[in-house]
Amino acid sequence: MDSVLVSVDIAIVGPGPVGAAAALALTLDGFNVALIGPANPRHDGRTVAVMDRSWQLLEQLGVASALESEAAALNVMRIVDDTGSLFRRPPTDFRATEIGLDQFGFNVETATLAKALLAATEADSRIIRVPQAVDGIEASDGARLIRLVDGSRLAARLVVGADGRQSIVRSKAGIDARDWSYPQTALTTVVRHSRAHRNVSTEFHTRHGPCTTVPLPGRRSSIVWMMAPDSAERLLAQDDAALALAIESRTHSILGQMSLDGPRGLTPMGGLSVDRFCAERVALIGEAAHVFPPIGAQGLNLGMRDVMALRECINPADPGAETGLGAYNRNRSSDVRTRTGAVDALNRSLLSDMLPVDFARGLGLLALERIGPLRRFVMRQGLNPSKAADRARDVRPSLKA
Repeated sequence: MDSVLVSVDIAIVGPGPVGAAAALALTLDGFNVALIGPANPRHDGRTVAVMDRSWQLLEQLGVASALESEAAALNVMRIVDDTGSLFRRPPTDFRATEIGLDQFGFNVETATLAKALLAATEADSRIIRVPQAVDGIEASDGARLIRLVDGSRLAARLVVGADGRQSIVRSKAGIDARDWSYPQTALTTVVRHSRAHRNVSTEFHTRHGPCTTVPLPGRRSSIVWMMAPDSAERLLAQDDAALALAIESRTHSILGQMSLDGPRGLTPMGGLSVDRFCAERVALIGEAAHVFPPIGAQGLNLGMRDVMALRECINPADPGAETGLGAYNRNRSSDVRTRTGAVDALNRSLLSDMLPVDFARGLGLLALERIGPLRRFVMRQGLNPSKAADRARDVRPSLKA
């Protein structure tokens, strides 16, 4: 008979950034936590913009200080309509100072963030680290039994699925997901450039999707360039000098001469949504619950908001209790579905050359450019949807770029 390895309050499946952050946060709340799964950080030139509220969470977890030298502040987020549309608008700038912040957040390489969070979980003796894959999940009396690939089992009163788009937790819990793809692939890399970025992130909207430059420390920036899959494969096959020149051309040389300064990778673009965010003694967070293109720096930050909402909703006496999970489901439904719909609509509008769609997109950018209260509302919603009207809080000092 299979043995039960250990019994815990909460088992988190998936040791990526969102899963590791959840383990640290829920341990702080006094729960007995296990973090399950092999770590496999990707080194492909991807970075993540950790927005203000998510950065506050990293500070609370004691991880932000380890990232400071590797992170660059995001003071301005600029949108440039580069579609060639008849209705294109001049660049639209969103400035953090407009909403009382020194910066929207900080940009850091994804692998660096993942490594720092995982190291923090391994240094915390209160977290049980189980580096094995999950083979199955079964219902039990007041708990869930997780079967590992070696045949051993772990009992938990709540199982949190943070195991990504192909989540075994979601599948075993019977939570339905809708999965879709876009005719796009994102090429990611890091470049060094001759001009200072001045802590400005620039998102060029093209007919194949956005091409975004995001600041890193020094005269370095990350690149996320969405394009047709065959074009991405051709660019990936080019040598460093040719790829850097192509990126420089696509970004209109706003950062001057470029050279590659990191690995490169391709990520097919797609989306995923779930019909519910929890089941009996199961909750989903991160990409197990939502996936969409890297537009507007919402992906990881939405996952971090999942963690914050889970902490607020679950019952301290029984983290898997139905009442707490019901509250979590209601909390996440509005936030996630609104953002998934907005990002999907914007991305599809860029891929369309229909004049009414171009007109609507241009009108939206014009409204954001000309109507200050609307622009500030959108910025606050992007950072902190649950407290968008809260403007009176302490602002942390900027990191030096």
